Amino acid sequence: MTSASNSVGIVAPKTAHFKQPFKVSCGRELPSLDIVYETYGELNAEHSNAVLVCHALSGDHHAAGYHSAEDKKPGWWDNYIGPGKAIDTNHFYVVSLNNIGGCAGSTGPSTINPETNEPWGPDFPTLRVRDWVETQRMLADSLAIEQWAAVIGGSLGGMQAMRWALEYPDRLRHCVVIASALKLTAQNIAFNKTSRTAISSDPDFHEGRYYQHNTLPKSGLAIARMIGHITYLSDGVMGEKFGRDLRSGTFEQGVESELEFQVESYLRYQGDIFSENFDANTYMLMTKALDYFDLAREYDNDAVKAFSAAKCRFLVVSFTSDWRFSPERSREIVKALIGAEKSVSYAEVDAALGHDSFLLPVERYNNLFTAYMQKVAQEQSQGDNHAT
Repeated sequence: MTSASNSVGIVAPKTAHFKQPFKVSCGRELPSLDIVYETYGELNAEHSNAVLVCHALSGDHHAAGYHSAEDKKPGWWDNYIGPGKAIDTNHFYVVSLNNIGGCAGSTGPSTINPETNEPWGPDFPTLRVRDWVETQRMLADSLAIEQWAAVIGGSLGGMQAMRWALEYPDRLRHCVVIASALKLTAQNIAFNKTSRTAISSDPDFHEGRYYQHNTLPKSGLAIARMIGHITYLSDGVMGEKFGRDLRSGTFEQGVESELEFQVESYLRYQGDIFSENFDANTYMLMTKALDYFDLAREYDNDAVKAFSAAKCRFLVVSFTSDWRFSPERSREIVKALIGAEKSVSYAEVDAALGHDSFLLPVERYNNLFTAYMQKVAQEQSQGDNHAT
């Protein structure tokens, strides 16, 4: 699906600086904000072709293309952003940002707190999904984007997209929610708690003040990543990819050896890489925001009532093998949207790759996603023509 001809090519991050204090939903203030973002495609004269991409737990602003000619790995959603792809940069102006609280340049726990001249660390304010939406709105204003053609997100990104539809119903025409939920199940909260416990139990965590100790809780963060990674994949794809094959050692009788299964080696590698590139305090912060999200909480726990003010059209997508955000969770979203008499299209895609299906090149998913976004593009073009 990806080649040089349909890549956005070499891209460079940008930083938007906001000097004014930002009041977080928990009641505290950040004295200023930096938001790192990337853009792909060109903004048209009417500023009507902009698409916002919201990232999931471990994502960031680098959604497509490469940062240099030497890069081996493109952005995290390169399968779906680029010329001729689902989010077609020949037509759309795509904005992808690193949410505040992140660790890829935006204001977060590793940022210096001006009051102490030390990293914020565990003192960084508790965040909610609505805080990300508000800072995304600030970025949209700075880019002179009054209305998004679409706000799109998978998993935690889908929660942000739904919150956009509630908080700023006039500022998006389409909301694309992929492999997401109205709120986490108790099992999901339990997985996140277990991951955070792995991190906080690491002796190098120092209650989140590991920066000052010149160390990193690599072991805890690696275990947290292993736990998450297991839940993102399906049993079928893990069996097909690894089975019970050995990476090292032998079962031969009479030979004593240290055994390591291929799947163990894979998880260890994933954990090691993640622990070197992701901030532990960010992981703690973002998993808590994920746990706290409940779209209907302030609407008398009525999801129909929550969606009543939305004005955009919706696409909701789930995957059959996704047990972390199962199709049942997406059907709850669709049921609420129908109850609120909103325009919604729903697809349950037969895919064997688990929750990670939304990131990977799945043909059926790609086809329906592309078809929907082509309609978004056609509608936007017709709207521009009518306006002139």
